[in-house]
Amino acid sequence: MNDNFKKARELKNLLNLREKENLCSLACFSHSAQRRYKEKFTENEYRQAFSADADRILNSLSFTRYIDKTQVFSLINNDHLTHRVIHVQMVSRVGRTIGRYLGLNEDLIEAASLGHDIGHTPFGHDGERFLSKLTHEQGAGFFHHNLQSIQFLDRIEKNGVGWNLSLQTMDAIICHNGEAHSKQLIPQKDRSFKEFDHMMATMKKKKTCDEIPMTMEGCVVRMADTISYIGRDLEDAIRLRLVKREDMPDSCKEILGRTNGTIVFNLVTDLISNSLNQPFIGFSEKVSSALKKLKAFNYKHIYKNPVIKRHLSSIEDIFCFLFEKYLAALEKENEKSVIFTDFLNGMSSRYRANHSNPEIVRDYISGMTDSYFIRQAPDHLKPDSIENV
Repeated sequence: MNDNFKKARELKNLLNLREKENLCSLACFSHSAQRRYKEKFTENEYRQAFSADADRILNSLSFTRYIDKTQVFSLINNDHLTHRVIHVQMVSRVGRTIGRYLGLNEDLIEAASLGHDIGHTPFGHDGERFLSKLTHEQGAGFFHHNLQSIQFLDRIEKNGVGWNLSLQTMDAIICHNGEAHSKQLIPQKDRSFKEFDHMMATMKKKKTCDEIPMTMEGCVVRMADTISYIGRDLEDAIRLRLVKREDMPDSCKEILGRTNGTIVFNLVTDLISNSLNQPFIGFSEKVSSALKKLKAFNYKHIYKNPVIKRHLSSIEDIFCFLFEKYLAALEKENEKSVIFTDFLNGMSSRYRANHSNPEIVRDYISGMTDSYFIRQAPDHLKPDSIENV
């Protein structure tokens, strides 16, 4: 072993020792990370496992496409609206803050936060709903963006080889669910790769999923997801004049605050206070109730607002058109189709052998950015941008 490799190992041992000294007993320690395949170079790797996971996710092609993925508002000409790339950074920041105060592993929280939404379709949750209907009809199961995040990171990236992420990182990604309301989360510990794979197979058969993470860090990411979007979406809606700040329920304004910054601060503070030295991650009853009410307000006045949904019929038509088009190209082996030139070109033979045609179409469409998706559509289906809502 040369001197550089020796120093790298010594550095990682030092970091592992610091974790032992500084993290709480409920934390997921980096030395416990499990990978599906053993990697020879890790013997000379100075990075700890979850830190390496974060780097791999950050350098993935899927992460690059976050830049043009809808968070809530799409086809609206306003440069100050939140996109998916901002949301995942906020989840990472909020999650790491919580993890630091609770003595948890910030590297694991960061990795899962950065990767949790990689499987989102173009046009956010509406696109997810449209694609799920198509995949289910074609026998490819229901579509869930958290499940698709693992599909990209574990089975599509690196030309079908995947990044060989740790089990704990993938578990936190697949078990995030910012839409479900949880007052408290208790980790479902000691999940194996066999159990993880079974969970993935089961999720495809279910219309809704609510699996619980195996680590405290995964529970933090799940809570941080909600904390990061609830007030931010409200601010975006106020900026677009869809709602007024005064419209917020009085109890939410009193307990959580009136602005995104105050809402985030109060939610994070309450979560830390109630979870410190506890075997769970959870809110107080009062704050949990107010958060649930604010979620209901957002769903009614923002996410289901007909003003921002008026373009959705054309978006659904494009999903149907492209799904049918690419499926026909695969069945006819039309190698001039973009699904061959832009997606399957260079992909490992293992990927093609292990995926049905509808699954391949699912993977291609779900990975598209909003603008790429629109460019693939015929002119008569392309929606116009919305200048004013």
